[in-house]
Amino acid sequence: MTDVKPDAAISVRGLRKIYGSGPSAKEALKGVDLDIPRGSVFGLLGPNGAGKSTIINILAGLVNKTEGSVRIWGFDQDENPRQARAAIGVVPQELNMDPFFTPRAAMEVQAGLYAVPKRERRTDEILARLGLTDKADAYARSLSGGMKRRLLVAKALVHRPAVLVLDEPTAGVDIELRRSLWDYVMELNKAGTTIILTTHYLEEAEALCDRIAVINHGEVIANDETSALLHRLDGKTLIVTPATPLAAVPALPEGATGELRADGALAVSYSRARLNAGTILSALAAEGVQLLDIATEEPDLEEVFVDLVRHG
Repeated sequence: MTDVKPDAAISVRGLRKIYGSGPSAKEALKGVDLDIPRGSVFGLLGPNGAGKSTIINILAGLVNKTEGSVRIWGFDQDENPRQARAAIGVVPQELNMDPFFTPRAAMEVQAGLYAVPKRERRTDEILARLGLTDKADAYARSLSGGMKRRLLVAKALVHRPAVLVLDEPTAGVDIELRRSLWDYVMELNKAGTTIILTTHYLEEAEALCDRIAVINHGEVIANDETSALLHRLDGKTLIVTPATPLAAVPALPEGATGELRADGALAVSYSRARLNAGTILSALAAEGVQLLDIATEEPDLEEVFVDLVRHG
């Protein structure tokens, strides 16, 4: 495998996946190259059907790739499949579990599958940390959706994986559980676990991820630090609160557009490449606008995401 970063948690090169054959064949991944830094919280975003789940299932060993190479924590997936599989824990999107197993039993079975010695198992510790102690001996079928989601996280952690993949981990869960789950995940990250996150809650990705890759139609169309992605959109908005209400939008420099909002504020949108806030404020002063307060609005990840997918 050429040009692989030795310190990457995940290195993917030329990854292709074709489902089916002949005229009905579908190319889900089109030669994906991707490096995920060790110790990072990495967001893998994209619209439905973009290829995110295919990548995750290949990493988890659930789907066979058509072409390419995958290295997990330094282990080539083809040459060292057991070591590569042991280095990763996956929390699937689907709530799939045996309804007649208790959380404790499910954890013990999972630990056995990974050959974790009994003296090294942390079943009760993990269940306690995820708030499942009082349900440890209840049948899984009696758990709420949020508790089942926590149990999936718990099962993914039994073998102390270096990389934890969370596929839509907070889909359909309440705000309290979402916060407690992220608190725990961030603790794992601070202790050295690399986190890979897919989510449709873009505010989560913006708040949590160090770096984000956007995939669309089986190709990576962006891969950068979160802050750099947010700066890709050139537009910015200056929010001006005038000392006295404005009857109309005053004259503005060329390239700036204004809008009076319902609360009386003037929102001035402009290109950072062409204008700066000082030029706009000078123009407003020249028009006799006295300022009570000013603020700015930056693009959020949702705007960047939509723009990338539209023009990617």
